[in-house]
Amino acid sequence: MEPLLQHLERFSEVLVVSSTTHVSTWDPATVRRALQWARYLRHIYRRFGRHGRIRRAMERRLHNRWWLEGGFGSSPVPGLTNFQALGHCDILLSLRLLENRDLGDAARHHLLQQLFPGPGVPDTEEEPLQDRLACLARRRSAVHLLCFYGYKENQNLPEDSLLKTQAEMLLERLQEVVKAEAEGPSMFLSSLWERLPQNNFLKVIAAALLQPPVPPRPQEEDLELGGPKTPGEGGQELVHWLLGKSEVMAVFCRHLPTGLLTVVASRHRELSRVYLGLLTDWGRHLHYDLQKGIWVGDESQDVTWEELYDRFQSLCQAPPPLKDEVVTVLKSCKAQDGDFEVPGLSIWTDLLLALGSVA
Repeated sequence: MEPLLQHLERFSEVLVVSSTTHVSTWDPATVRRALQWARYLRHIYRRFGRHGRIRRAMERRLHNRWWLEGGFGSSPVPGLTNFQALGHCDILLSLRLLENRDLGDAARHHLLQQLFPGPGVPDTEEEPLQDRLACLARRRSAVHLLCFYGYKENQNLPEDSLLKTQAEMLLERLQEVVKAEAEGPSMFLSSLWERLPQNNFLKVIAAALLQPPVPPRPQEEDLELGGPKTPGEGGQELVHWLLGKSEVMAVFCRHLPTGLLTVVASRHRELSRVYLGLLTDWGRHLHYDLQKGIWVGDESQDVTWEELYDRFQSLCQAPPPLKDEVVTVLKSCKAQDGDFEVPGLSIWTDLLLALGSVA
């Protein structure tokens, strides 16, 4: 184990050097050895991707090596920072060298020959490096779209062509991450949540949850490392991530348009139950103001009576079984409050009265 961990550290140093002026001393043989080293570590990634103990040991070593308080500052240097990076370390190395103007002509020419060997040259890799470079370009385009999508309000989000494209890219990337390692989707989505504009990311998630299953590309049909068995698992990974992130789920349910949330809840019962639970919890934070004759909250972040009514009204207009579940929840809360029929004593009574024939 220790020799393997030392290999990781040494190759991380090579990655750092590949972005510096030191590559001016590299010759074709150095480039070839660095790429061979990268392919070896990629083999290690594929071999031990589902081996929890080994993966955690590598993650810990990389984390301790690069998150230093000293010369490199508080953020990681551009080396290997996590186990998942091993899966494309040859791509990282190639991109660093291609972008480095200090790389000599002979070394650059050899690198291009390695990347694009031309017709008739056998490729021992199941997925050629140039194909994975193209895949990386698509991912960068997806991140660009996620970051710079306009913030104009669109009440018909499922029909928004740009948002639909973002959602399809997100689902495609999720399927790739699932194949790599079991914990990948959660880490990937959490990193996007921290890095991207959250308001737009929530809309992309909602649009992705409404997308029909997308057929896999031919090169994705060979599932490795326990990849998804059906093309719809990207959406299920989103559902699982939301269910495991209560704070994100609360923001998702509070800030997305009411009609869009109803459609998402109709499609995904697991999310509808959480959404209903949040609505009832928000309702319990309101009290009746005798002077104003309306239900109000004590805090500025509390939902208003109007918002709560609109959300329940939208859910009651959904097709069964969601509509029936909503009415059942409202009547159950009303019974727990004392089953009053007089307005102003129970918010659930008032909601049922206001909803009228809809409920």
